[in-house]
Amino acid sequence: MRSRFDEQLGLLNRKMIEMGAECESIIALSAKALLEGNTADALKAKEQGHKIDQMEREIEAICLKLLLQQQPVAKDLRVISAALKMITDMERIGDQAEDIAEIIAFLGGRTGEECGDIRLMAQATIKMVTDSIDAYVNGDINLAKSVTDYDDVVDDAFLRVKQTLIKMISKNTTDGEYALDLLMIAKYFERIGDHAVNIAEWVEFSVCGVHKGE
Repeated sequence: MRSRFDEQLGLLNRKMIEMGAECESIIALSAKALLEGNTADALKAKEQGHKIDQMEREIEAICLKLLLQQQPVAKDLRVISAALKMITDMERIGDQAEDIAEIIAFLGGRTGEECGDIRLMAQATIKMVTDSIDAYVNGDINLAKSVTDYDDVVDDAFLRVKQTLIKMISKNTTDGEYALDLLMIAKYFERIGDHAVNIAEWVEFSVCGVHKGE
């Protein structure tokens, strides 16, 4: 019975890694679409979002099967419960990357090159998502905590983006709509960082049994 349970836990870990990789990929694709002014990549990102939605449903089914059929002990129950919480954040990461891709379609080929910090935000959020999933799979609390700390990089970059866009509008009011689009893109990256922090906090719960919000 336990060997069967361990097999299912192994499957859960693999599916979590795959979903995490898809999240990393869709963020990177949306960032690439912006930086190259490529609406074709933006469309690919939107299509990839549907795949992430499907993966959420598959992982949810695995978790429910483990809960209902295997009667997990406390540590295993925390791991499964954390996974259920984490996939919600990962699905939202996919949604927000899709939102970025949707905005790109209205930029008329402009690439946001005036805001180098948006690129930094994209790179930072990819790292945060990657590290948070790795922390879950390896039960690595220190890595999870590093994700939480790294969120300061994203938040600081977001503040710089806002200042850059304020200056842009003050110099040329006709760029107002474009600046607002870039601000929304930066805000979505900032939210992605927040979701990565949520994932990291659930990793700590899965290991220690205590959630930061408690």
